[in-house]
Amino acid sequence: MSTLSTTGRVALVTGGSGGIGHAVVERLAADGYALAVHYAGNQAAADAVVATIIAAGGQAIAVGGDVADEVAMADAFAQTEKAFGGIDVVINTAGIMILSPVATLNLDDLDRMHRTNIRGTFVVSQLAANRVRAGGAIINFSTSVTKLALPGYAAYAASKGAVDAISLVLAKELRGKDITVNAVAPGPTATPLFLDGKDAETIERMATMNPIERLGTPEDIAEAVAFLAGPARWVNGQTIYVNGGMV
Repeated sequence: MSTLSTTGRVALVTGGSGGIGHAVVERLAADGYALAVHYAGNQAAADAVVATIIAAGGQAIAVGGDVADEVAMADAFAQTEKAFGGIDVVINTAGIMILSPVATLNLDDLDRMHRTNIRGTFVVSQLAANRVRAGGAIINFSTSVTKLALPGYAAYAASKGAVDAISLVLAKELRGKDITVNAVAPGPTATPLFLDGKDAETIERMATMNPIERLGTPEDIAEAVAFLAGPARWVNGQTIYVNGGMV
């Protein structure tokens, strides 16, 4: 049995300067990838991540842009290719979450989530479909809430249901190109995106919804991403639920 070497491979990680994206960057850097660490607004955070990778002997650059802006993201892809010679893996962790019951959701918030979570995923996936090298992988980010159907999550879950559809259809459209496409669907994970605005009781209740009885960590999610990015060449067109057995 042969295994795919990750040394010398190149990955572009959107939202790579914080949260789950940062953990993904750190894991892939440890696996020998050259990294393009994408940021939307906080260049200083991305630059700090890049500096850490370089100090440890790795290769990394920071690239910026709104994931929903096809011109900005095309430039980010071009910068990555110029720096490292090509792109093997694209991981789209960038996303926003705004919680509200359907009856009271501000429709401007709905549009914001659609722009980042749906259009952003489509833009990044479209660019990746045309630029990732053979033997590569495209990994988008969904959510376990699409199955849990928790109150307050309707708009967010709807946007991530679209991510599932984009990812699984694209996997079939890339027939013959030797590029896998999958979606990762985390459960409750201890990041600012999840923790902000929740009281201790809510966090504790959600932490014990899975049989392992804890929140996920960004490193838990990064482990699954690393598997899909490298050795998991026979996993394709799937949504992988990484949530401790919650669903």
